[in-house]
Amino acid sequence: MAPPRPTALESVIGALYGSLSAMALAVFVAGFLREPRRVSNAVWLGVAATLFGLALLVFSPGWVGESLVLPAIAVVALLTPVALLGNGVVMWRREGHRPANVLSLLAGAGLAAVVVLTLVIGPGGSRWAVAALGSVLLACAYVTFLFACLLGYSVLYGRIVRRRGITAILVLGAGLHGTQVPPLLASRLDRARRLYRRQSGQPPLIVVSGGQGPGEDKTEAAAMREYLVRHGIPADRVLLEEQATTTEENLRFGVEVLGKRPARKEVVVVTNNYHVFRTAVTARRLRLPVHVLGAPTALYFLPSAVIREFIALVVHYWRLNTVLLCLLVALPWLLALSRS
Repeated sequence: MAPPRPTALESVIGALYGSLSAMALAVFVAGFLREPRRVSNAVWLGVAATLFGLALLVFSPGWVGESLVLPAIAVVALLTPVALLGNGVVMWRREGHRPANVLSLLAGAGLAAVVVLTLVIGPGGSRWAVAALGSVLLACAYVTFLFACLLGYSVLYGRIVRRRGITAILVLGAGLHGTQVPPLLASRLDRARRLYRRQSGQPPLIVVSGGQGPGEDKTEAAAMREYLVRHGIPADRVLLEEQATTTEENLRFGVEVLGKRPARKEVVVVTNNYHVFRTAVTARRLRLPVHVLGAPTALYFLPSAVIREFIALVVHYWRLNTVLLCLLVALPWLLALSRS
C-alpha cells in the first residue's frame, strides 16, 4: 500500500521549509567563500540543515517521525547524560580536579536533571510548572543547537585548510610536565612535523610559541624546539617565541616572529582539533592572515575540551546570546499568562 500523499497545507509548509533552507544555505556559502573563520557561518549552516530536516519530515510518511525520529531523539536524550557522566568520571581520575576537567561531568548532571524534570512534570502538570519546564527545554534546545552548529562547522573548517604551499607553521604551546612535552602538546608537534615534510621546494619555517608557566622548568617554546630537533627537524628552521601565555598572544607574538617575511600569508597554525575553530575566530578578530589545522586528541579528553571551547565562544558573543536566551525563556511564561 502506497504511503498517503501530503495534504495541500503540508505541501505548502514543506515547500516553505525547503525554500528557507535553500536561502540559508546560500547565505552560508556566500559567507564561507568571503571569510570561512566566521561564527555566523556555523549558525547559517545549522539553520539550513535544520530547515531541510523539517522539510523532509513534512514530505515523509507519518510513521517516519513516530517510529524513527522521535524514538531516536528520546534515546539520544537518555544516553547523552549517561555518556557525559561516565566521561566526567574518567576525566576526574586521569586529569585531576581542575574546573576545566569536570565540564563533561557538570554537563551530564545538568542534562540528567532536565530529563528527570521533564518526566516528573510532563504535559499534565500545572500551567506554571509546564511554563517553567518549557523555559528550561527551550534554553536547552538553543544551547544544543548552537553546540551542534559549532561542532559540525569546526569539523568542516578543519578539513578545508590548505596542506601544501605552506611557507611557515606556527605551533601553539600547551602546558609542560616539568621539562617534558606531554602527549597533548606532542600531538601538535607531530602534526607540524608531518606538515613540514609534506612541503616541496624550500622547507617551511616552524615557529614554536609558548612562555614559561607555573610548575614548568623552561619555556614551552624551548621544550617544543628540543622535541622537533630530536625528531629530525633542522634547528635552523625552528624559530622561538617565548613570551605568550594565551591563545591570542600565541597568535600575535608568533606571527610577529616571522616579521615581514614573504611567508606571512601562507602561515598555518597548528593546535589540537578541539581548539581549531576558536583559534581561527581569534585570528580573524586579530586580522591575522592565517588558517588553523588540528592535531588528534585522546578521545576521553574531547568532551570536556569541546565544551570548554564552546563556552568560550558563547561568552565572546554574550550580549546576543543573553538576549536570545531571555526571549526564549520568557516565551512559555507569556503564553501561560495569555491563557489566564
